[in-house]
Amino acid sequence: MMTDESYMRSLRRKRVFRTVICIIFCCISLLPFVILCMNATRTSDAIKSGLSLIPSTHFIENWKNLLAKQNGMQITLQRATLNSLCITVPGTALSVYFSSMTAYGVHVYDFKAKKFAWAFIMAVMMVPSQISIIGFYRFMLQLGLVDTYIPLIIPTIAAPTVVFFMKQYMESILSIEMIEAARIDGSGELRTFNAVVLPILKPAVATQAIFQFIAQWNNLFTPTVILTTDSKKTLPMFVQLLSSNQFRTDYGVVYVGLFVAIIPLVIVYLILSKYIVAGVALGGVKG
Repeated sequence: MMTDESYMRSLRRKRVFRTVICIIFCCISLLPFVILCMNATRTSDAIKSGLSLIPSTHFIENWKNLLAKQNGMQITLQRATLNSLCITVPGTALSVYFSSMTAYGVHVYDFKAKKFAWAFIMAVMMVPSQISIIGFYRFMLQLGLVDTYIPLIIPTIAAPTVVFFMKQYMESILSIEMIEAARIDGSGELRTFNAVVLPILKPAVATQAIFQFIAQWNNLFTPTVILTTDSKKTLPMFVQLLSSNQFRTDYGVVYVGLFVAIIPLVIVYLILSKYIVAGVALGGVKG
């Protein structure tokens, strides 16, 4: 029979093993980000010569080259960043809010088509967006919405993956008795959702907000199809222009553009990650 001392040694070994594994996976995940940051400080010839994890001193030079070369383009870095923010911020807010509301309706309400509605949402989640892009473009063309931001913002309301995640989270943390108590107190359905349900869903909302922001910020396919005016192009489209034939040899400029493109993603993660950590800690206390 295992003694207390041997049990503690075994437990410590398991903790050390898990810590080492987590550190390894963390390093693997951060390696592309580190390489990007290092290459943003190197010259184009140095980047082509091989991989290096040591920063250089050419970041300012690459940044000045980027600002100089964008003068020959129809859009600037600042304008492209603003365009991406105009699409991503409202798109993320609409996606998370209305998807949470949809999940709330499927979870709380009991109606005849409930199983069919949930099966339909799951079926839509399996369909890649590339399959429907031709029909979507023709529909937007008929509505006169091509080369506008509306087709890139409004459709984000229908996000089946977010609905699925939020419903699964509600099943584990949101009790029907809590909703019924709010109704007995005279709270309306919309007020109950906004004042009672959403605060409980903060960790899930923060998680999905991060995922949706990253997905919409990095989205290149749909904006390329919808947007035709150069002044309306997004930041990923701007970075793609840097990788075109005109700037193909200047990898330092390309990596500086990529570095600028990921800064908003890091900021959003740092802002919202505290809610995720708080939710995990709260769940551990409840457990």
